[in-house]
Amino acid sequence: MAVRIVLERGPKGKRFVAYALDWSGWSRGAKTVDEALSTLEAYRERYQPVAAAAGFGRQFDRAGSFDIVEDRVGPGSTDFWGISFAPSSFEDGPMTDAELERRIALLRACWAYFDAVGARVSPEMAKGPRGGGRDRDHIIRHVIRNESEEFAKRVGLAIPEYGAMGDALPAYRASYLEAIRAYHRGEINRPMRSWSLPFLLRHSAFHVMDHAWEMEDKDLTVAPAADVSDGAARRR
Repeated sequence: MAVRIVLERGPKGKRFVAYALDWSGWSRGAKTVDEALSTLEAYRERYQPVAAAAGFGRQFDRAGSFDIVEDRVGPGSTDFWGISFAPSSFEDGPMTDAELERRIALLRACWAYFDAVGARVSPEMAKGPRGGGRDRDHIIRHVIRNESEEFAKRVGLAIPEYGAMGDALPAYRASYLEAIRAYHRGEINRPMRSWSLPFLLRHSAFHVMDHAWEMEDKDLTVAPAADVSDGAARRR
């Protein structure tokens, strides 16, 4: 079973992103197409626990080589950030209920992975190009606030500033998933403009995993891991 891959090119050719269409959160960027694909392959083993936690471990383990099903030009943000910022043609239409729940299961597994990493890494992070001198708690706040205060607006969920932090996080996540399901059912009349519901789920999972891996790579309790993702070098 080949892994369906989408390539997203920055309009000026400065950055390239490769992501697995069916495995939300498995996405890497680099300065060339070959580097983006090789980096994505290098993260296959790191993504496996997410697939397993979502209940798709055997399916993921059987996944074979990459099959590039779309090669597209993204927006200017693709060049600047080195990450995907637009839905592919496969993510423009409606999803089946089964596909929605599969993507939700993967997002929940990404959350669990992120939480576990945040609980075990050092509070102070190794310095480097990724976010400069951000420490663990800064990274965690960034991820939760971006998702709850920005991404969640796409499905009509209004979360006040810092409203998803600390003990409020489980309730926020439950409300986010319910809003996603309500949007899927057509109960929320709120156009996403350049986004789509499949892209929202993929982007949410990517943002969580990208920073979970960042924390692992900058953890001072173990020998620093090599950051093989050039596209991870510049982040908000």
